[in-house]
Amino acid sequence: MSRWVAFWSILVKDMRAYYLKPPNISWGLIFPLAWTGMFFIKSGGGIEDLLALLPGVVAISILFGTTSMLAVTVTFEKKNRSFERLLLAPISLELLMLAKTAGAILFGVANAFVPVAMAVFFTDLSRVAWGAVVPAVVLIAVSSAFLGLFIAVSVSEVFEAQTFSNFFRFPMIFLCGLFFPIEQLPALLRPLSYALPLTYGADILHRGFGGVSLMPVAMDFGMLLFFCATLFLISLRNIKRRWIV
Repeated sequence: MSRWVAFWSILVKDMRAYYLKPPNISWGLIFPLAWTGMFFIKSGGGIEDLLALLPGVVAISILFGTTSMLAVTVTFEKKNRSFERLLLAPISLELLMLAKTAGAILFGVANAFVPVAMAVFFTDLSRVAWGAVVPAVVLIAVSSAFLGLFIAVSVSEVFEAQTFSNFFRFPMIFLCGLFFPIEQLPALLRPLSYALPLTYGADILHRGFGGVSLMPVAMDFGMLLFFCATLFLISLRNIKRRWIV
């Protein structure tokens, strides 16, 4: 029982201390909406174009929200040496890092449904396959949170974490099929697309919102689970090697 009390206490502390701060709101919500608005205005499309853009804005809302959060919480606490106090909590390192990432996952899931709620006023979402979209949103949030954790434990300063995050985030916008079909990319870049977890989440979202998907849904979910496990295990290894003496 004490382990779950510690888990909940860490989660609530992070929610109160870091969430809904201006940088997280701007990077996690305002930026994706502005990016999508730019594409929508440039295309001069109608409601159907808005529905086609919705999977992309949902995905990048999750991506930017989760990675921005982890870059602040983990790196800042390591710099101020408060992370060492967390290591004294009566829980394993694995459960501790799940507690540190749980808030970012919840933040990412909440971010995902803000553009969906806005789209309700402009288009019909009754044909959306929510049975595929909701699990995909959760897994995208988990994989993005673990990517943010991997970034945070690989650097020493908050500004380094933000810079390193952009090294992954901005290429994903163009390589993961969010707004540009992967089959239209140069042949040399396509293998890189399939090495990114967001590609598989975006593929599920496109299918769920009535678009065309490239891969079987079982493969998409399987690859997302694989990336979640791999990123989390690599992050744990880096923490033990770099931060725990």
